[in-house]
Amino acid sequence: YFAAQTKVLACEPVGADDAYQSFKAGKIIPSENPQTMADGLLTSLGVLNFEIIKNNVVDIVTVSEDSIKQAMKLIWERMKIIVEPSSAVPFAAVLENKIDVKGKKVGIILSGGNVDLELFFGLLKSSPDLKSEDD
Repeated sequence: YFAAQTKVLACEPVGADDAYQSFKAGKIIPSENPQTMADGLLTSLGVLNFEIIKNNVVDIVTVSEDSIKQAMKLIWERMKIIVEPSSAVPFAAVLENKIDVKGKKVGIILSGGNVDLELFFGLLKSSPDLKSEDD
């Protein structure tokens, strides 16, 4: 399904990193009390999904809750798209410089507006603005 030069990188919140732990260990490490606003990533990694990860993913990185909030805010400010926290995780990895994107063609799938709007607009007010490279 992928071109030979395509690399798939996965991302998870630090507080719900069972796929990251499993990928590094080479076996499924179940979640124990995961804590993250990215509620779509709270479920434990299944056997089938782990096989797909082992066969297709080159690395998994983790991101902070603050970066998830900043990613959601920036996506809203620049694209006027409301994304759920789980969908913001890959962009949060870019913001944290966990993924090297310089000079590369990068695709991030943004999905789902399944977010509590009160929470969303609250984070828009409370999240600090991102520093640009020009600052």
